[in-house]
Formats: sequence, structure tokens, C-alpha cells
Amino acid sequence: MSDSRPARGTIEDTGLTRRQCLGTTAAAGAAALMPAIIPATALGRGAAAPSERITMAGIGIGARGEHDLRWMLPEKDVQFVAICDARKERREAVKRIIDQKNGNSDCKPYRDIREFLATRPDVDAVLIATGDRWHASAAIMAMRAGKDVYSEKPSCMTIAEGRAVVQAARRYGRIYQTGTQRLSEPNFVAAIEMARTGRLGHVHTVRAHIAPWDAAEMSHSWLPAEPEPPKDEVDWDEWLGPCPWRPFNTAYIKGGWRGHYDFHTSCIGEWGAHTFAQGQAGIDALNTSAVEYGYVNNPTGDGMVVKFASGVKMILQKDGWHGSCGMKFEGTEGWVTIADNYEKPEVSSPSLLAEADKLVADYSERTGRPMNHVRNFLDCVKSRRPTVANAEVMHRTMSTVHAANICMWLKRDMVYDPVKEEFLNDAEANRLRSRAQREPWII
Repeated sequence: MSDSRPARGTIEDTGLTRRQCLGTTAAAGAAALMPAIIPATALGRGAAAPSERITMAGIGIGARGEHDLRWMLPEKDVQFVAICDARKERREAVKRIIDQKNGNSDCKPYRDIREFLATRPDVDAVLIATGDRWHASAAIMAMRAGKDVYSEKPSCMTIAEGRAVVQAARRYGRIYQTGTQRLSEPNFVAAIEMARTGRLGHVHTVRAHIAPWDAAEMSHSWLPAEPEPPKDEVDWDEWLGPCPWRPFNTAYIKGGWRGHYDFHTSCIGEWGAHTFAQGQAGIDALNTSAVEYGYVNNPTGDGMVVKFASGVKMILQKDGWHGSCGMKFEGTEGWVTIADNYEKPEVSSPSLLAEADKLVADYSERTGRPMNHVRNFLDCVKSRRPTVANAEVMHRTMSTVHAANICMWLKRDMVYDPVKEEFLNDAEANRLRSRAQREPWII
């Protein structure tokens, strides 16, 4: 599945334990039950009392997931207690990491996500870092079981899956964060805020980095069958999850699922899950999706222009940055660009950088969000406030990703209505808003 307490305290002034309070929130949305003053320990400073501790588990922790796990483990109010993975190798590796951190051998491994969710009511939140195919399904199953969710990206395989995640978060009162962590990094926030607050004048163009490998049109074939390993070694049915049945091949579980339609969201989804969210944040379009998509006759979608109802155009671009997940905002008064390997944003005029630190500070003061994506999630688990990359943000920006993919697959321009969440006068495109799911993994 992975990508290659007993002590109870009371919540101040309520007479409820923190977990009881979260359960009440899930049932009735009663955010008012949370304390008006949160102790310093609840913000990750000092040793957290058991009543303030967030009990967590991992689902599908491969290479990227291990990065996230090691990011979360040092937080003083977090305790990981379980790992669920279809692969024994990953269950054992992650258990070792968690046990070493906890100084015991209590981390419990699970192969079956259904067993894990059904038997661990003590778990408050989960880290989901499976391959793309499982992100939405695991998130929905976890939220139904009363868990808050931090999910790696791309967090849904289709427009319909994204909407289902939003509905689950609302219905069950769950906190959700998708792993678009650059929305919580100072350099990226500075660039986004330059665009959003008018420092660049009227922003007319956004350039969004897409992965410079693979293609938009993915393979519909599958790898040759190999002997299936024992179920305890690799539970192949569980690894596939909602995807169509495919014969086992070792390459799949070593990352070779990328580039296959059944499992992946293409080179556009690979980085667009980050950069479309970054771009839409800078033009105040996190509550909508692009409406026009122009087909480009190349393998990757490089140069595709998508337009928002505001008139702003976003250009998909394969190259032009130092490092990954770059973005550029172009306005009537200047431009700013940033990617992972920049020491600071590059700008059209040095004067734009003079206020960069202030823009980040003002953003943090206005939103109450730290420049730490994981910490934002953990704080919101306690406060029940929406995260910076909540389910709606994920769905709207991933809808832009999926619509761009569909445009490339069908090789024609198209118009999308983000209110009705459908393509105009294009039945073939509308059929691609969802995919069939395999029993018993239908969500």
C-alpha cells in the first residue's frame, strides 16, 4: 500500500476529555466546546500531557511517507502508535522507527486497513502516504472512522473522488490537510502574498511547474504477471485497493506504478498538485477551478493555457526554474518567481523584496498559521479550525489538474463549470470525471 492512554485528562471548562470533545465535534460541529485558551503544550512547546497528546498512526508509509513521519515525530504533542501497510517490509521498517522514538516496542502493525480502523478508536489522526490510487479512499475510510487526516498528494484520482473527500470531511466533522507543504513555506508564501495583495499590480498570468518527466497520456497496459508473494509479505488485493485488478509485478511496489493510468495522475498531477494550489492561492481562486482548457499537441501539456473566470490565465510549464515545483506571478507592476532551490524569491524589482518578511509575518498574524505545514495540521486537530490545504482547497485545485489531464487525453479544448462540476456539452469528458472502483473498496 505504501509508496516505495490509558490516561485521560479533561478539557478546560467543559468536563470532557479532548478525545470526547473531538467526537462531539464530529457529530455536531461543536467547535465552541474547545477551550478559549490553549496551553503552551497544545502548541507543541514543552512536554504534552496525555490529555493534550494527539495519537496517530501511519497508513502506507513508503519513502515520502517516512519523510513526513520523521517530520511529525519530533512534535512533542504527537505519539504514533500503529502502522498499517500492505507490505510487511514497510510495516516492520516503520515500526522500528516509531518504537525507537517511543522507547518501547508497542507500535502495532496492521496489514488490513479495515481491521486497523475498526479496532483502534484511540487513534485521533492518520498520516496517509500511499500511492496516488489509495489517497482518497483511505482518507474517506479514516474520516468515517472518526480520524483526522493528513494525506500526501495528489490526494484524489478524479474530480468525483475529490468531491467525495470534501463531503466526508463535512459529514464527519474531520480535519483534513493535503500535503501541499509549500503553502506553508516562507519563500512561497511571500511570493503568493505579493500577488494576492496587489504588490504586482493586476496579476494576469500565473506559470505553474509540471513534472519534466513522463507524459500526460499514461499507459493503459499492465506489466507482465509474476508469481504473487504470500499475503503476509505483500497483500496484493489490499495494495491495489479500488483500482482494477492487475497481475502482480514487483516493479509496481517499487514505484513502477507511476505512468500507468490505473495508478497515477500523470506528470501534470505529480507537481501540479502543488503548483496549481500555489498559483490559485496567489489569485484568490482556492474556492474554484479553471474554466477554460486549451489543448497543446505535445506529450506533457507543456504550454497549455488554462483560464479562470476572473480572466487570469495559468500556463503549464515544464522548465524555467531552479528546482522543483516552481511558480511565477506576472502582473501589470512586476513579477515574482520561486521554486525549491531559491534562497529567496526572484523579482522584477528589488523593492518588492523589501516587504517579503513583513508579508509573511502579516499572513501568519492574519491566519494564525505557522510556517510549518505539519504544525498547521496538528494545531487544527486541536482547534478544529480549517487547515491551509483543507479538503475544499484540495478538491478545487485538483479539479484543475484533472480537467487539464482530460483535455490532454481527449486532445481538444474544453470548458468546465466549477459550480456544477461538469464539462459543458462534452459527454465524453464528463464520463472521465470518475472511475469505476473495485469491490470491496468502493467508497
